Amino acid sequence: MPDLSSEPKFLEPILGIAFDLDGTLVLSHHDFGRIRSAVVRVAERHGVVPGQLSVHEPVHRIVEAAREAMRAANVPDGELWRFEAEYHKAIDAIELEALPRTVARPGSEALLQGLRGRGFRLGVLTRSSEAFARAALLRTGLGSYFAYLRSRSSPGPTKPSPEALLALLQEMGVPIERALFVGDHLLDAECATAARVRFYGVLPDPSEKADLDVASERFRAAGASAIARDLVELTRYLTAAPAARSA
Repeated sequence: MPDLSSEPKFLEPILGIAFDLDGTLVLSHHDFGRIRSAVVRVAERHGVVPGQLSVHEPVHRIVEAAREAMRAANVPDGELWRFEAEYHKAIDAIELEALPRTVARPGSEALLQGLRGRGFRLGVLTRSSEAFARAALLRTGLGSYFAYLRSRSSPGPTKPSPEALLALLQEMGVPIERALFVGDHLLDAECATAARVRFYGVLPDPSEKADLDVASERFRAAGASAIARDLVELTRYLTAAPAARSA
């Protein structure tokens, strides 16, 4: 277990907290290998040379590389739009297959109940589709905590673009210096750092079978202000955070 002895430091009252969804608040165990392969197949059907894309890259990088390859090949705009629609549809279908096995991550209900009781504004920023995110929150009993949600289906940039996080915070009415983003993945940390938003990392749930030492070091390298072993420890960290007084 990595050394997590340093407590987070709070420089100003937090007004709002944005959470990643899958892996952070809920556990769905998506088949990301199948998702990546599906995106590659769709891209190849729309003009990308077979073998040009790697299924070992994160999904957002596969999509970016596919767009670049299609533009370089002077693929018509209509083909690009069809690629966008088709890969979203393919990912949506695979995500929804995980819904029956989606559960709340241990400690999520108590964490959110406590934060809402103290007046924090709460939001979700996820790379999942709107349909999956809403259904997962409903299935796990966490939906009532979130009036604000931005997903892969939302208009505009998506995570890990910092603009996606900034758009969510704008909807929440939370300035970046009064905001916190919480997630379990390096992409979450990179998104928050690029947006100049404070980030707390939560180490992957034991069911994810991840290397916790590596995850911790990556969070620190990406600028995490604090790292929690789980949501119980995160609750303790956030209990120490002064909530902003309502205007």
